[in-house]
Amino acid sequence: MYVLIAPGLLYFVVFRYLPLLGNIAAWQDYSPFLGFRRSPWVGWANFAQIFSDPELLNALRNTLLLSGLQIVFAFPAPLALALLLNSVISVRVRRWIQTVVYLPHFIGWVIVVSIWNQMLGPTGVLNHVLKLFGLQAADIIGNPDAFAVLVTAQVIWKEVGWGTIIFLAAMLAIPQELYESAALDRAGPWRRIWHVTLPGIASVIILLLILRLGSVLSVGFEQILLQQPAVGADAAQTLDTFVYFRGINGGDWGLATAAGLVKGLVGTVLVLGANRAAKKMGGEGVF
Repeated sequence: MYVLIAPGLLYFVVFRYLPLLGNIAAWQDYSPFLGFRRSPWVGWANFAQIFSDPELLNALRNTLLLSGLQIVFAFPAPLALALLLNSVISVRVRRWIQTVVYLPHFIGWVIVVSIWNQMLGPTGVLNHVLKLFGLQAADIIGNPDAFAVLVTAQVIWKEVGWGTIIFLAAMLAIPQELYESAALDRAGPWRRIWHVTLPGIASVIILLLILRLGSVLSVGFEQILLQQPAVGADAAQTLDTFVYFRGINGGDWGLATAAGLVKGLVGTVLVLGANRAAKKMGGEGVF
């Protein structure tokens, strides 16, 4: 058993825990050429700069906007789809729909962004159709005002099918006697969903929501980075892309490390707070 555990444990030690020691760069004017020992200490200067840097504040606003939209729309989308699939009587139809909606999850973001560009870009299918009907072309991909909605729609399209797996598995654990009793009490489909299905999977919903709050300041680095040139940094700069451009490309390792550390601390606080709130409301929480 310990041999089986060893590879997973080694992975977390090497790639998760040991890199935490690098957070010391947040208190340094770190240079890879000098290393941690010889890089000068700057105390809390990097953290002070975080709250005064206009570029970082803009990245924080964009991150919160995108994350908020994904929590409101992308998080419940798999639940809604799972409820619809659970109501489909035909097993063959249900499996066919599941197969179709699962496929985008296995496509990389490079391909996903390319597909959306081919559909909604300046020379995409949508504009060709609009021109056929004599309508004005619309550049949705390059519109900064529509970027937040576009990113949320892409996340829903790519991940909604995969997210239904957990909810469908949770629904299978609900005793069928509860549905039969509700039907005998003349409860319609919607009332059975509200009074039987949702309470039966409430613990799973709370668990996934708590875990989602832990990554509220992470909204998909690769997805945003690929589309940032089309809409500009004002609309598409997030904390992850800020750390990448300022730290790796710009060489400001100390500020980038401090920003990443603050992001991790905020996520930890949100998880602990949401877990405590869930327990106070009668839920099980994560731990």
